[in-house]
Amino acid sequence: MTDAPVQVATEPVPSAPPRSQWADVWDQFRAHRGAWWGMAVFALILALILVGPFVYWNDPKFVPTGRDFLTLRDTRPIYVGLWDAEAKVNWAYPLGTDNIGRDTLARLLSGGRVSIAVGLAAMVLSVVLGTLIGVLAGYFRTLDGPLMRLTDLFLALPLLPLLLVAVLLFRDPLSSAFGPEGGTFILIVTLVGITSWMQTARIVRGDILALKEREFVLAARSIGTKPSKMITRHLLPNVMSPIMVSATLGIATAIITESALSFLGFGFPPDFPTWGKLLFDAVDRMELYPERVVWPGLMISLTVLSVNYIGDGLRDALDPRIRGR
Repeated sequence: MTDAPVQVATEPVPSAPPRSQWADVWDQFRAHRGAWWGMAVFALILALILVGPFVYWNDPKFVPTGRDFLTLRDTRPIYVGLWDAEAKVNWAYPLGTDNIGRDTLARLLSGGRVSIAVGLAAMVLSVVLGTLIGVLAGYFRTLDGPLMRLTDLFLALPLLPLLLVAVLLFRDPLSSAFGPEGGTFILIVTLVGITSWMQTARIVRGDILALKEREFVLAARSIGTKPSKMITRHLLPNVMSPIMVSATLGIATAIITESALSFLGFGFPPDFPTWGKLLFDAVDRMELYPERVVWPGLMISLTVLSVNYIGDGLRDALDPRIRGR
């Protein structure tokens, strides 16, 4: 009788650690070429407007006087002098000057700070309002009807005439209380924020309506979880992806709205540059000096386009149904 072979127990081979969900999100975002280039362009614009005014040598508010005024006003960019020898060019002003001698490049860099600051602040306000109204409407059935009718009312309002009337009514009181620049900044951020939250509210409401019937929410409700903890611990973390996408797209909307108000003459004071204000100042002399319209328009277009591409990349990366394609 032979002995049966003895089986020696071996240690199980450890498997690879589970991959992080955020690593998958990052890989999907990095694979989106448009989002990658958009982030690179937006980072470059941010670096220019944040670091440029400290490095560049000219003051955006400096107005020459006397004989210097005649010499420095209406100079052309230095690249125009490369093919037009008769153009009035000053090499100390790479993008030329305006009709009163202020440096165009310095005003472009300084105006970018204001335009993007307005976009970021208005985006935060609109996302907070939209998320709050969307969560309340989706979770509490009694609030759903009134809040959605309020959303429909705001969607039906003619926003641009409403913004113009509000600027005329509240600009002077706020300017006297917070100064011309501070009062106008608060006014534009508030107006843009409270007129651009509706899309975020509808998206968040739809996701909350679907999530509150899921098993984990029903289980949390069965053990007596309070509505406040239910919203903050179980619902809001699961709707962060559409909120982040709405936030990126909201920056573009706010920048365009601020530029439109400044272009129509209802924005910041004349000596306080923004990209929209630069466009407004350049319209009268656009045929003689077309570059004054091109540069602020190009900065607005690049910023809005890059932010939109970043939003598209975030939408694809945060959606589990698309991730991995």
